[in-house]
Amino acid sequence: MEIAHNRRIRHSDTDPGRAASRQSDLSTATLAGIVVLFALLAVIHTWPLASALARLSRHDNADAMLNQWILSWDAHQGVRDPLHLVDANIFYPEPRTLAYSEYLVVPSALGAPILWLGGSPTLEYNLLILLGLTLTGLAGCVLLHRWTGDLAAGVIGGVVIAFNAHTLTRLPQLQALHVEFLPIALLAFDEVISEDGSRSCLLCLAASVALTGLTSYYSLVITLVALAAAWLVRLDTWRGGRAWPTTSRVAAAAAMALVVLGPALIPYARLGQVRSMEEIALYSASARDYLATPARVHFGSWSARFFGGTTALFPGATAVALSLVALASGIGIRDRRARMAVAFGIAGVALSLGPALPGHAWLYQVLLPLQGIRNVARFGYLATVAAGILAGFGLTSLRRRLPTGAWMPVMIAVFFCANLDAFSAPLEYVAPEPVAPIHARLRGTNAIVAEFPFYPPERVFRHAPYMLHSIEHWRPMLNGYSGITPESFVQRARQLEHFPDARSISALRAAGVTHVFVHDRALRDWTDNETADAVKKVEALSLVAEEGDVALYQVR
Repeated sequence: MEIAHNRRIRHSDTDPGRAASRQSDLSTATLAGIVVLFALLAVIHTWPLASALARLSRHDNADAMLNQWILSWDAHQGVRDPLHLVDANIFYPEPRTLAYSEYLVVPSALGAPILWLGGSPTLEYNLLILLGLTLTGLAGCVLLHRWTGDLAAGVIGGVVIAFNAHTLTRLPQLQALHVEFLPIALLAFDEVISEDGSRSCLLCLAASVALTGLTSYYSLVITLVALAAAWLVRLDTWRGGRAWPTTSRVAAAAAMALVVLGPALIPYARLGQVRSMEEIALYSASARDYLATPARVHFGSWSARFFGGTTALFPGATAVALSLVALASGIGIRDRRARMAVAFGIAGVALSLGPALPGHAWLYQVLLPLQGIRNVARFGYLATVAAGILAGFGLTSLRRRLPTGAWMPVMIAVFFCANLDAFSAPLEYVAPEPVAPIHARLRGTNAIVAEFPFYPPERVFRHAPYMLHSIEHWRPMLNGYSGITPESFVQRARQLEHFPDARSISALRAAGVTHVFVHDRALRDWTDNETADAVKKVEALSLVAEEGDVALYQVR
């Protein structure tokens, strides 16, 4: 694969990025080589996942099961009744329950053929992990190549943006791995607000923002923050009478994106879910999180004291060093694209601090999209993206100062160090729990389902396996796990607390439940043997079938 252009890029003193934008696009062969490179890196950084794609999972985390269920629901409902996609089968009888979390429409569209051809949900999820990391790295590479004219800078930037502490600790949250549209949005936005912005760039910006929103609400808000911060420091767009034409083009792109996203955003608005300051504070980042990384080269030596296992935002020593080169050389301020990265990197860090940031409560009230964001620490990923972009500019600056013969060894060393900065493999996975075939007995019926033990709201994550069971029948169920827990579930959990007593049976009948699955071993672990033995003695429950420790009962 071609590592860099043979000729050097001579940058303008006033705008180093202008010359780079005139560089030729990547050839098909080079692009294919980059795809292969990032696919191999995805396999390496997530190893041993690729060695057993259908037999390994992150089901030790309920979010992985939630997202796996979302992918399956999208593939199921999307071809049967797409107008009611958000009316998922969990938390019955609540409507629009898919809007309690991410839609994952784009990843689902990419992975649905795997399910339709008979592949398992676990296989689909794992392939989408590898694909998300590959596409994100590719998009970052294309962005940096276009902005610097240097393919080597593109590769390093793509590595930092795709493989870092943040993404590699969030494998259970698939949406965090599919951020391939963020670099594309930045690339298109730069073209739209430039003097020579074309109509195709306008469409590209609208499409990338819309696709981001159809992937993840979090990613949509993060992308909008990045674009807004970047625009504020593009002084060339505010001078010489350019403010109005630039604003009109951005507004046109926003309107086109909103037309596409409107149907997806309306269910979120109808939920009216506003996160409290106390909840946001709980999921905010701190300064120590920007020093946290599970990378093996750092963890044992210094990072362990900062790493809590949930929020890791260290962008990597190589990215930081090259970013400092870009800033020290003046490119970080002089180049309009690098300046954009600096701006949204600072904005990301600031917002990730949550209520600890002075003025955050005011921003929360003014910027309505923020009110749907609980885990504000995820804004910190913008700092990593900014570091990846600045690292590309820093590497280009170094290249101009190095003797020709020294460039290739330096590039190889930088590439190795950038990957070593994030390398955490072999990662830990678990075998997915098989779904008992007995669940398929309700396929095609009019059943309304509950599964027991019915865990209380403070253990709502333990309902996630039941959602995977429902893939076999897709019947409405009282159980559920998502980013929001409705009040009806809380009340139902209280009523079903002592199942199979008379109060719980009355509650099941009142809810319209026709069938219950009872997991005998889990019920004994959660309650006691006496309670589990009582299930078979309740006259209101008629045994339909039994398979292993799972029994299916009909509610008379």
